[in-house]
Amino acid sequence: MASFEAKDIRNIILLGHSGSGKTTLVEALLYNSGAIPRMGRVDDGTTISDYNEDEKEKKHSASSSLASFQYSSKKINVIDIPGYTDFVGEMIGGLRAADACIVVVNATGGIEIGTERSYRMAMERGVPCIFFINMLDKEHSDYDKCFEDINKKFRKHCVAVDVPVGKESTLKDVVNIVNRKGLDTLSDSDKTHAKILADDLTEVVAETDDALLEKYLDKGELSLEELDKAFKKAVVKGDITPILCGSATNGIGIKELLDMIVNYLPSPVDRPAVDAIKANTSETTSLAVKADGPLAGLVFKTLSDPFLGQISIFKIFSGRLQSNGGFYNANKGVREKIGSLFTLLGKAQVSMEAVQAGDIGCVAKLKDTETGDSITDEKNPIRFGEIQFPEPAISFSLKPKTRADEDKISTAIHKISAEDPTFKVTRDEQTKEMIVSGMGDMHIAMLLNRMKMRYGVQVDVGTPKVAYKETIMGKGDAQYRHKKQSGGAGQFAEVWLRVEPLPRGTGFEFVDEVVGGAIPRPFVVSCEKGIRTALGSGPVAGFPVVDVRAIVYDGKTHPVDSKDIAFQTAARHAFKESILKAKPALLEPIMDVDIVVPDEFMGDITGSLNSRRGRVMGMEPADGSQVIKAKVPLEEMYKYVNELKSITGGRGTYTMTFSHYEMVPPNLAQVIAEKASKKEETED
Repeated sequence: MASFEAKDIRNIILLGHSGSGKTTLVEALLYNSGAIPRMGRVDDGTTISDYNEDEKEKKHSASSSLASFQYSSKKINVIDIPGYTDFVGEMIGGLRAADACIVVVNATGGIEIGTERSYRMAMERGVPCIFFINMLDKEHSDYDKCFEDINKKFRKHCVAVDVPVGKESTLKDVVNIVNRKGLDTLSDSDKTHAKILADDLTEVVAETDDALLEKYLDKGELSLEELDKAFKKAVVKGDITPILCGSATNGIGIKELLDMIVNYLPSPVDRPAVDAIKANTSETTSLAVKADGPLAGLVFKTLSDPFLGQISIFKIFSGRLQSNGGFYNANKGVREKIGSLFTLLGKAQVSMEAVQAGDIGCVAKLKDTETGDSITDEKNPIRFGEIQFPEPAISFSLKPKTRADEDKISTAIHKISAEDPTFKVTRDEQTKEMIVSGMGDMHIAMLLNRMKMRYGVQVDVGTPKVAYKETIMGKGDAQYRHKKQSGGAGQFAEVWLRVEPLPRGTGFEFVDEVVGGAIPRPFVVSCEKGIRTALGSGPVAGFPVVDVRAIVYDGKTHPVDSKDIAFQTAARHAFKESILKAKPALLEPIMDVDIVVPDEFMGDITGSLNSRRGRVMGMEPADGSQVIKAKVPLEEMYKYVNELKSITGGRGTYTMTFSHYEMVPPNLAQVIAEKASKKEETED
């Protein structure tokens, strides 16, 4: 594909609730632009953008895809994003590369949670939007209701720019009310309605320009040329959000949408300069979209191709990247050699000689570069701010089914987590479990299914073990004599020690109070070694012991039989006995949880937190929402994402970070101890 100047490029992201028809809309755009000879179907698994086997199987998108094509002498890069909220990371990455957003609305479902979340996220990031009300050919579709809901919900000068001709099965066309073409073909009632919408459009456009508004108030109208010019300016700035409509399946309203993309949506040069950091000085710089500027690009998505390996998708904000050359990764501080550059039409690769400012391109088999890394020049390194992906909301333990799976699992996990930064894998050093975390049940299930289908790895999934710890609430004292005489060299050691609690989070402290050489210094060191081995398993349920001070204050030795191993053994037993006398208790991790919910769900959410032993610490107002700050035991949070979705209809989100350890209530501690005891008996 030939290189395009930035003014002739449109980088578009498709957002919207699952089932709104985004993937079919991509097919319609490609077909109506002449990029493909026929439209594929989601049900048949023949679409350009849903090409992964798991997407074909589930009949919905699970990963963002890129489709680049030409229309009206312009290059259009369309990023198709999954609609389910579990895949929000795909949206966040794509919005860093997009210059405009099309929010697709299902005309039979109206404004759904995915619609609302998509629009608000685009607005927060300053990406101008248009709406496309899709599926107007379907039974129970309702254009008027969708139009009213959009205006009521978003209120940011959302205006109709075309109206449907016919409804449901009789839908046959749309009429543009910006250029007024086709209004005469409407029935009298539809013509009256269209005239009202056209007047509304003119008024809203006039309000975006003081001089134009004065003229409109004076004369009551604007010329089509004035309207068109001011309309484009307002759309580019995000002051107006146009509403288009049609049917992707039947190709109705698609030409009008294509014309809107190339004539009114911003090119990269229409967008504000992008801020970046000079990596060698940490100074902030603004980058204009110039092909002769310093090289600066950002990898916003990584794919794993079964044949090509890792594919990095990036946007060049400044400068030019040439095929078979190289670049400097400012995040990793390494140089990368590159082979052929290309763009994508779904999974099909289209060769590019170079990718220049404003455009999106791809390269395969980079060694060190990951999503979020900056592409730049080593002599003038420029780095972009991190892509802020949300923290995972749900976790599961993972265990390979067979030894063969165990051998392959690390490679599969590495490739999948490279594709999706919201999918994280850790190993709990205390419980020895592999933990996978993601944005929800569906997210984890899709990625584990991908692991099975693409890499042949099968796993057993379970709820992670909580990393409990044990401590003491009082003081304890014990003496222990270790004596061993069974032929040959004997062993002798006597240790007197006491334990006392330390403040939460302190860990462990060893104190030597031995006087008069009752225990020689080398054997005091042996005592500490023995006690530290005992810290790994406490008396309540076998969890690590923390926040304890152990004080060795006396003991006895034998001139021949006292040795290192004897004092280690005696100290270990003395420590265990003293712990039992010091009111041992179980500790659990407590998390700081921030929950963002619409105002109307406040009561339900605080009730659900109380039922999970949570404590609400405060509330902060947000835009139409509340941020509830709470402290909740980790045990209660593993599957909270499902309850939150159920309560809020998918409109609530949360993040959590570790806060501190706290004592488990006695009744629950007893249950945990009994479970640990049964497990130990089973293993024995």
